[in-house]
Amino acid sequence: MIDALSQASLLALLSLIVGVSPMVMGIIYAVRPTESRLALMRPLSLAAVFASLCALWSGVINIGVGIANTAGPVPWATVAVAASEALVPMFVAFGCLTVAWLCVALGLRRHD
Repeated sequence: MIDALSQASLLALLSLIVGVSPMVMGIIYAVRPTESRLALMRPLSLAAVFASLCALWSGVINIGVGIANTAGPVPWATVAVAASEALVPMFVAFGCLTVAWLCVALGLRRHD
């Protein structure tokens, strides 16, 4: 896993960090619910969605460039691996968003 992260682009790494940030805020909100922390969840969630979409499309663009620069037959196994890697930031972001909003739901129950 460390090897995969060391080969990831700066954009992919930043999108992973942005994707995890709502989960951290959701956990903080679940522990100590306040209105200001709840207000931060919406923009952090949107940032995670947009960062994951940006990373996905960056990966798709890189796949297209790689295919265009390939002389001879296209190695479809390599394209499949690259497409899978392009989906990782989105998978992480949406998984973290799920946990984040479940923590918010827990915090809302505690806040009442």
